[in-house]
Amino acid sequence: MNPNRFPPEHMATQLKQEENPWPSMMGKENRMDSPAFLSVKQLAEYLQINEKKIYALANDGRLPGTKITGKWLFPKSLIDQWLLESSHGGILTDRLLIAGSEDPLLTRLVTHLIEEFAAQALISYSSTGTSMGLSLLARRRTDICAIHWGPLQESHIRHAALIQQYADSSQWLIVRLFQREQGFMLASSLEVDGMSIPEIFRQNWIWAMRGEGTGSQYFLEDTAVSYGIDLSGLNTALRVQTEREVASLLSQAQADIAPGPRSVAREFGLQFIPVGWEGFDLVLPRTIYFRQLFQTLLQHLHSRSIQLIAQQFGGYRFEQTGEIIWSPY
Repeated sequence: MNPNRFPPEHMATQLKQEENPWPSMMGKENRMDSPAFLSVKQLAEYLQINEKKIYALANDGRLPGTKITGKWLFPKSLIDQWLLESSHGGILTDRLLIAGSEDPLLTRLVTHLIEEFAAQALISYSSTGTSMGLSLLARRRTDICAIHWGPLQESHIRHAALIQQYADSSQWLIVRLFQREQGFMLASSLEVDGMSIPEIFRQNWIWAMRGEGTGSQYFLEDTAVSYGIDLSGLNTALRVQTEREVASLLSQAQADIAPGPRSVAREFGLQFIPVGWEGFDLVLPRTIYFRQLFQTLLQHLHSRSIQLIAQQFGGYRFEQTGEIIWSPY
């Protein structure tokens, strides 16, 4: 072929055409000037359905949108993700990966979900602690992060402040899973009847500490501050990652005391001294909230079998279960 057959400008045009072999399929929605938010009319045109259907889906909470001064607006980026999530065989619609703080009732809940969906979906729950779970969520290595960070009455403020340290938090929601009683788990051999919180800190007991960035360790530090206790004076021979590891050490008499919830103490036959209630919440992207697997998880939480397990554990309340307690919109 004669290298001079085509002039340079013709070659440039040809290369552009090869880079975009389907130029006719590039609609307005792919242009840089596409609006970030769509009105009901715009969304109806985009999805090629009537406006009544848009209103029905939005009012049922099945479309990612927000209502401002009586008018619905829909973030186009979330609509595109919702389309993929809603498609049969779409992107990871058959997956629900949960990381973050550990809880025995959530473990049972996930187990029930696994039994229901069997091989039709990948569902897992990894105890990583609050901070690590949020880092995984920010890197999109997990779908949901379970968190607890401070007393119940301040949880809506503290949880929101905690997640807003992450750049992707503008796309996240915080959903209340349940309220949980937090306190101290103690070996069954200890004499603790009538002992106050300051007296507990003064004992020469061996403390099993949680790792930095975990909700239980934050609870311990917060409690110590409220009572004017210096934690550096405690006998802290051990530091472990999960609540079950802590409880196992206590039950085997390798440690005497550790922070933790009533439910874990009951599960391992330990003594428990209550300190207060906390919000146990799930942080997740808005698109995950609309995923069928997540909605099924919330429904299972109200099932008779899960409620019975919660009663057996003790230390759970469900007044706000399923409520969105923080949203960037």
